[in-house]
Amino acid sequence: MSMRYTSLKALQRPPRLAQEESAAPTLLGDGNEISRHILRPDVERLAQVLGATTKTNQCGEFLSVRCWCAQPPSFSPDPRALKLLLPEAPEDIADPSRWLFLDTETTGLSGGSGTYPFLVGIAWWEGGGLEIEQLFMREYSEERSLLFALRDRIAERPVVVTFNGKSFDWPLLETRYRMTRKIAVPTPRAHLDFLHPARHLWRLRLGSVRLSELERHVLGWDRGADLLSGLIPQIYFDYLRGGPPERLVPVLNHNQLDLRGLAALSSRILSLLSDAENLGQDGLELFGVSRICEKRREDTRARALYEKSIASFLPIETDRAARRSLARLAKRQGDFDVACNLWKDALGNSRHGYEAYEQLAMYYEHKARDPEQAGQIVRKALDELRRAIQVGDIAPGP
Repeated sequence: MSMRYTSLKALQRPPRLAQEESAAPTLLGDGNEISRHILRPDVERLAQVLGATTKTNQCGEFLSVRCWCAQPPSFSPDPRALKLLLPEAPEDIADPSRWLFLDTETTGLSGGSGTYPFLVGIAWWEGGGLEIEQLFMREYSEERSLLFALRDRIAERPVVVTFNGKSFDWPLLETRYRMTRKIAVPTPRAHLDFLHPARHLWRLRLGSVRLSELERHVLGWDRGADLLSGLIPQIYFDYLRGGPPERLVPVLNHNQLDLRGLAALSSRILSLLSDAENLGQDGLELFGVSRICEKRREDTRARALYEKSIASFLPIETDRAARRSLARLAKRQGDFDVACNLWKDALGNSRHGYEAYEQLAMYYEHKARDPEQAGQIVRKALDELRRAIQVGDIAPGP
């Protein structure tokens, strides 16, 4: 069902009382007392523009923006599907109340020790929908308080869920925690990253697996006008130099959309891993789940899904790859009738074809104990190779 995002600002609840604030002076990491930070007029305006509340902890202040979204609805994952992503993960990660979706907006897109996560968006299932909190640092000096607050949130919900977070967001956050020299790096119970399963499932069909593309083509969502990620660092720098806080509103909206998309995509991927036989929308999705199952040595299910994907429409090269994998699994399970038929169908002037010659020759020599037949297969392969070399027509590998 197609869906168009509406203004996220309209979803925000009225600003909450800053329950974490105290009349007592706060403490810096070195124990020196400081007086309460007096907000400048522009900072007060920033909080008003964003609909934010000032929060205080023992490391200082930061801004918190909260909203609740009915879409996507809360989701309880199938533990078996989770095992396909994290085979060694503890069983309690299947409890969705322990999940914390995480997405950062940073001062640079390449990481490194000089890159700051000035906005950390987190979300969790609550009240049948998604509760979102965004932790924002108004200046670099508020990084410690933001990181301290994030550590508390992870302690409450220790299963971190990201999209490319294992490669970017989390290493960056670990670096920033270590550079504070005061706040211990949080230790999640598990880290679920949905970029890699998304690549298995949809890269062949879509090419790009950017989150916004997956929302459009997989979830049927339309973000509408959205901010390009590459513009975000400069918008924050402009704000630090005294620019209007209104320009930060699209940044927070973009971050909220990423969190909503991540939550919905995680539900879609886990549903598909749980029941691809009924929920797979095309042969490419079935092929993608087959590859994930094969990687986790769920050979019986992988075989069944490869067969179903082949029976559906697959592009030529993907069909070859599916048949090659199916033959490999049949061989592994000792089903040589199926394996040999697949190898015989694949014979020819291609990488897959020459591999099929090799596999057939090995079968006849070692399993069928028919060295004469094995020799004939090898001679046919050599003849095929000579002809291809003579005409300069050796096909590239699939």
